[in-house]
Amino acid sequence: MFFALAAGIGTHNTKDDWLEVYYPAPLFQPAHPLIEKISSVIGYTGGNVAITLDNPSCHALENIFHQHGLDEQASIMTTLESADSPKVLMLMEHDLAPTTTPEIYLKLHLISHRFVKPHEINFKNIFSLLPNVAWTIDGAIDPEELPYRQLRARAEGRILEVTSIDKFPKMANYVVPSGVRIAQTARVRLGAYVGAGTTIMHEGFINFNAGTEGRVMVEGRISAGVFIGQGSDLGGGCSTMGTLSGGNDVIISVGENCLIGANAGIGISLGNRCTVEAGLYLTSTSKVQLLNEDQHSVEIVKAKSLAGLSDLLFRRNSITGAIECLVNPSAITLNEELHTHN
Repeated sequence: MFFALAAGIGTHNTKDDWLEVYYPAPLFQPAHPLIEKISSVIGYTGGNVAITLDNPSCHALENIFHQHGLDEQASIMTTLESADSPKVLMLMEHDLAPTTTPEIYLKLHLISHRFVKPHEINFKNIFSLLPNVAWTIDGAIDPEELPYRQLRARAEGRILEVTSIDKFPKMANYVVPSGVRIAQTARVRLGAYVGAGTTIMHEGFINFNAGTEGRVMVEGRISAGVFIGQGSDLGGGCSTMGTLSGGNDVIISVGENCLIGANAGIGISLGNRCTVEAGLYLTSTSKVQLLNEDQHSVEIVKAKSLAGLSDLLFRRNSITGAIECLVNPSAITLNEELHTHN
């Protein structure tokens, strides 16, 4: 069974198109009696539907949530009842390719709230549906309407600061998962899955539909589609090849207790306890010399043939320039103090 629902508040442009939606407390796989009761009150008959809420419907939903012991959701409805901004109830019965902005935003919230992990939910064609938005200190603004809003702000004696022009907002403006440290919130997009215990330093980046499982140090880039295992360390400036550019449709993952060194990069998946030497970018077609226990070359293979294997050390021979691979002589150990106090 797949079912998600959430009440949210968002922003329209002057054409009444949705720009974004904030869902404070989504429900995933809610009890069937709750769905039935909500359906009887708002006329929901199934499918994936975004229903515009007015004040009476907010009040009715508040009572329903109270009756089912969902006090947090009931409190949200109390707040929404007095709000002037556009309000919506999104009900999602099937994990289909999304068709509306409220539906996309609920799916992004589900990942960042840790209800589902990357690749467990359908995001097909979202870039053609998500509007480009000017994210400002006054909230979301349609880029076409930005010049007027900037002029109006100046007339009020202030400057309208624009922090980005993008389809995705900062995750922390919508969801702050428990047990994490994020040094620069602009570098983590809504739709990122950030596991408890993760530390993301200033140059770390996590795209949507990507993330970390538990205690991970991120000082590099986790591209769209990439998932990092517990206990791994992404060194400063390192890179993981995502699925949004270059025609790459291979899903990259990194296992547990791996180290990708500073300014290194991977285009293949790593198993557990693997190390990629600082500065080494390993693509799927890189030629790799396999070394035996005496560190003698025994075979040359493409890196993709080693994808997902554990206990490997990838390094570049500083004399010949060849990429070498040998059994990892030691597993890395993260600094426990950095992660146990998130």
